[in-house]
This record gives sequence, C-alpha cells and structure tokens, in this order.
Amino acid sequence: MIKTISVYCASSTQIAPEYFEAARRLGQLMAERNITLVNGAGSMGLMAASTDGCMEKGGHTIGIIPQFMIDEGWCHRGMSEVITTQDMHQRQRRMAELGDAAIVLPGGCGTLAEMSELIVLKQLGIYLKPIILLNTRNYYEPLLDALKRAVDEHFMRPEHSNIWQVAQTPEEAIELAINTPLWNVGIRRFAKI
Repeated sequence: MIKTISVYCASSTQIAPEYFEAARRLGQLMAERNITLVNGAGSMGLMAASTDGCMEKGGHTIGIIPQFMIDEGWCHRGMSEVITTQDMHQRQRRMAELGDAAIVLPGGCGTLAEMSELIVLKQLGIYLKPIILLNTRNYYEPLLDALKRAVDEHFMRPEHSNIWQVAQTPEEAIELAINTPLWNVGIRRFAKI
C-alpha cells in the first residue's frame, strides 16, 4: 500500500504555468488520498507548488534538504517535517528510502540526475518501487525516444523499458504509483532501498 510518494521536480520559476498547475494538483491529490509527499524542500518552482498543493488540502509533507541549501535560504518554510542531510547524495538516498513510489515531474539536470539514478538502481535490483514520469506538456518525449533508442541499439535490455511508467496527468500519475507492482528482477545481490 502506497503511503508516501517521493516527488522529484524542478526549482525553476521561469517555466510555463501548466507545470505549476500539474505540480500543485499532484500535491492536492496526494493529500486527498492521505499520501505523504516527500520532496527536496525547495521554496521555489515545482517543489514549492507540490508542497503548497498538499498543504492547502491538509496533507503531510516531508522535505529532505542539504544543510548548505538551508543556509542559502532555499528551504520551504511550510513543510510538515524537514530532514537535513550533509550533501546531495544523502538527500537522494533518503528520498528513495522514504517513498513507497517515485513520481518525476519535469525538471532540469538535477531532476534528470535523480531520475537516472533511480532507473539505474532499479536495473540493478536495488530499488524495486514504481517510478512514474509525469509527462506534462509532453516534456519527456525526447527522453523517452532516447531510452527507446537505447533499447533498440542494445544499450539496455527490452525488459528495462518496464522500469518506468508514463503519466499525462497528475491523476494518472497517482493511479500508476498506486497500481504498478514492485519490480521483479529475480536474483537481487544488493540491499533494497
């Protein structure tokens, strides 16, 4: 049963309104379903929008943020809980551990790096939880084409295409997170996250 979802997303404020609307709606839906939202505790961009949406519906939010970002004043002040980490690597690990699923919203290099790490961990059988890409405004289409090419040209196995699911709306993202089974990779040589 999904009780907590880690939401990976951008802190940029210079993006189209549809991205903010989707992030806010995702947070609202999580609160309505009594699902705790975990994110990077950012005070701007889609991180703030998802937190605000969840909080305005009475939801619970957990922000995971490195100390240096708090020192810079980048931490959302309305989080239900804040977990401070030493660095970005520890932040990513805690987000992966705390969420029962991951929903990845559009974002830049930081978001793409976090998503890539989850996919690699899932390939290795370390992370077995659902990974959902929220494809607002078809943002992820070029990436999905690149991943398909990686499979077509044998850089990835065909079964690795099942590591992630793609949603077009926040509603669909929540449903996929709830209904996607855990990854089954046979022999697992590593500790699960």
